[in-house]
Amino acid sequence: MNFLFLVVLFGGVCYASSDVSIEPLVDHVVVLKVPHRGRTEEEVPLVCGTDDLTQDVFWKKDGMELNPPLKGNRITVLVEEMEGGNYSCHLSPGGQYLNHTIIFIQLDSEERVILKERSPEEGHIHCSAPNYTGPFRCSWTRANSRPNAAVLLLQATRNGQQIPCELDAGGSGVLCQDNSCSYKEEQHHILFTIHVHSYSRLETYTKAFYLKDIVRPGALSNLQMDNAKVFSWSYPDSWEKPCSFYGLNFQYRVVRHNHPCDSDTAILVNTTDDTKFEVNVKAKKYVFCVRAQDKYTQGPFGPWSSCVVTKEEAGCQPLSPGQRK
Repeated sequence: MNFLFLVVLFGGVCYASSDVSIEPLVDHVVVLKVPHRGRTEEEVPLVCGTDDLTQDVFWKKDGMELNPPLKGNRITVLVEEMEGGNYSCHLSPGGQYLNHTIIFIQLDSEERVILKERSPEEGHIHCSAPNYTGPFRCSWTRANSRPNAAVLLLQATRNGQQIPCELDAGGSGVLCQDNSCSYKEEQHHILFTIHVHSYSRLETYTKAFYLKDIVRPGALSNLQMDNAKVFSWSYPDSWEKPCSFYGLNFQYRVVRHNHPCDSDTAILVNTTDDTKFEVNVKAKKYVFCVRAQDKYTQGPFGPWSSCVVTKEEAGCQPLSPGQRK
């Protein structure tokens, strides 16, 4: 049996009061948008099927029968506070399922409680790309008080065109593939939107960016040191060729032994576009750190690649996670 649902609902009601609106989001999902205030009570009309539905219709909320019972093809439910839910209609109290509507509540407020804010500058969503070939990843972190929050809907677009994305299994990140030409100047930004819900509360997060703003080169390849204390490295394996077109700058730091690469007490700090550097310091034990940045956009730096130098062994060694900051 085919049922008209969201079209009937949205066409029949555009608002519940002067400052509350009811809007469809996706099939079988409507959002009750209310101001950020204390107590709210709003009536939401629901439709089970088409007007020619002749069978008796019984309703449940979250799989439970309602008391008093709700019957009829068209009904109105009272939504109080943040108490939305999944309303399903059936041919009898325990009979065949016909249709359902999930009601979410979204507060018209800048307050966000479902996802953690990474920083005031970055917001709640972090996006990065290893190069300009098109793939980019966005990630987010649930608030400690909302560990079971789930993604309801997400999309990425550029100039109105959909960018295909695939949600990670854990629901905390997404991989998207932008098919724009990597040799072409970006004319339009990417708009990323995610709708996340915790129980009946729904929040929407958006982020707009150009690919050039989020490209973060990967770890450098073939970092090594010769006997003359000359360090050399190669462009990241994930970086595009030719290097003359996609040039990189490199920041290098020499820090004291057992200190992290971002130590405030660095012995030496500088930048270069060369892929080698000779260290000339008095210290017998130190850490050499180097990372890459897009030469032309001067976007975010990639991760540190590092070598540990000691008096006993003058060679590159992997750093512990705490030292790679």
